[in-house]
Order: sequence, then C-alpha cells, then structure tokens
Amino acid sequence: MSRRGEAVPFAFIAEADRFRSNVTPPPRARRSFRQVAGSALVGVTIVAGLVGSVLLGGPALTDNQLPARDHPAAAEGR
Repeated sequence: MSRRGEAVPFAFIAEADRFRSNVTPPPRARRSFRQVAGSALVGVTIVAGLVGSVLLGGPALTDNQLPARDHPAAAEGR
C-alpha cells in the first residue's frame, strides 16, 4: 500500500462558483395582522424609549455650572 504522488483534481471547486441550483425555496407565508401589529408595537416602544432617554438625559448633559470666583467664599467673613 504505497501512496501515489498523483495530483488530486479540484476542478469541482472551480465549478462550484458557476453552479446554480434549480431548487426553489418554498413561498413565504403571509404574516397575519396580529404579527404585523405586534412588530410595529415593538418598534414604536423601542423608538419611544430612545426618545425618552434623550429627553430625560439631555438636561444632565448641559453645562450649567456657576462661574468660578476669584476668591474663596470662606475668606469673605474676614
């Protein structure tokens, strides 16, 4: 049982790029009104959550600090 040094033909790999199947997938089932409405409700909920987080988090991102004073407040009583 000796191994032969013959090259293995890999022509089928090159042909795989050109291969086109004649098998068609089954047709998709139509979604019911309840499924469409549920998907829309989930989408609206996600968008409302994002908009609400921006509206509620916006004031926390503003820079409303008091202006810095030249002298500390503890030195005013002297």
